[in-house]
Amino acid sequence: MAAPGSARRQPLLLLLLAGLVHSASAVFVVRDGNGTACIMANFSAAFLTNYDTNSGSKNVTFDLPSDAGVLNSSSCGKENMSNPSLMIAFGKGHKLTLNFTRNATRYSVQMMSFVYNLSDTEIFPNASSKEIRTAESITDIMADINKKYRCVSSNRIHMKNVTVTFSDTVIQAYLSNSSFSKEETRCQQDEPSPTAAPTAPRPSPPPTHPSPPRPSPSPVPESPAVDRYNVTGTNGTCLLANMGLQLNITYKKKDNTTVTGVFNVNPNKTHANGSCTPQQVTLELHSENIRLLAFQFGMNASSSRFFLHGIQLDMSLPEGRDPTFKAGNSSLRELQATMGNSYKCNAEEHIRVTETFSVNIFKVWVQAFQIEGNKFGSVEECQLDENNMLIPIAVGGALAGLVLIVLIAYLIGRKRSHAGYQTI
Repeated sequence: MAAPGSARRQPLLLLLLAGLVHSASAVFVVRDGNGTACIMANFSAAFLTNYDTNSGSKNVTFDLPSDAGVLNSSSCGKENMSNPSLMIAFGKGHKLTLNFTRNATRYSVQMMSFVYNLSDTEIFPNASSKEIRTAESITDIMADINKKYRCVSSNRIHMKNVTVTFSDTVIQAYLSNSSFSKEETRCQQDEPSPTAAPTAPRPSPPPTHPSPPRPSPSPVPESPAVDRYNVTGTNGTCLLANMGLQLNITYKKKDNTTVTGVFNVNPNKTHANGSCTPQQVTLELHSENIRLLAFQFGMNASSSRFFLHGIQLDMSLPEGRDPTFKAGNSSLRELQATMGNSYKCNAEEHIRVTETFSVNIFKVWVQAFQIEGNKFGSVEECQLDENNMLIPIAVGGALAGLVLIVLIAYLIGRKRSHAGYQTI
């Protein structure tokens, strides 16, 4: 592995010394043989990695350091032969690579990979393995040609055992004048989301007769953030999923009262991995309180359809009488679509797992097993979305019918009016 080029970092170092650039941010430049810049990137990055120790699995977080540098193996690419790539090295053998591609109108980071060295004891203390591992994933980083990609919000890229969070990101490839363009394409995460106006609660009438106690609902949080997840195996990507997740759990508190808690899954604090087999695809999510949230997809070979058949949860509830909550169901049949197609639903979906556990899924777009080119296939809309589309169609049809009736009545009335004035 070639040493990072220090000449490309001098402008940044001067700015850092002057206090004009935050130390968490870094600027990276790739130049061709003539010294002309073809890729420029300015971002900060944080890594969340899961690795094994002799005492069990462990999560570690670390930032891209200020002394990270561009490797000489980075490339501007060659037309019809190879694509541009930005390779950033830091620490004891760690490497972050962004591979670019383009079409007539847009360019993108088609694939991102992270190579990490478990023998680096400063980052991975007590690791049971000393090997070098690689994780990779497709990304949603894309922009119009001759425009820079800009994303102020955090953008999380999930890979096997690794999640990379980019912040304050500016990236541009296929540069035309060795500098960032003034025009920009903003990321989806920066787009404002509509907020619903609060409604005043309605007073409930007093009960006319005693009723059995019901679980007390906890305050409902806002809709969860929608994030992108993927699972990659030896034969490529086997799962693509965009979705926001919300857990509904009914449990007893320490004072023996029964409550229903609503918990959003925060992608910023969640680590994702999974597995691919010919018969089952599994997405596993882990966070501080969620030891395991697994989504298991199966297929029906005779009907050539995939579906969500299992959800498993192992979660800690500090306020619960039992601090550990476990629930699961492996006989579901949700989120179904034809193999090679994707399932999409803009409406909120409610999946009942057990009597005490259910999952709300927001803006889901998922595809399992047959995935071509790391892209979603043809979309199969959910029934909820189709029903929502029928309402305006029905209203429009009713209005059209009403207009037609009025028009016919007018024409009949006009004909009768003319008939009354005929010459004798």
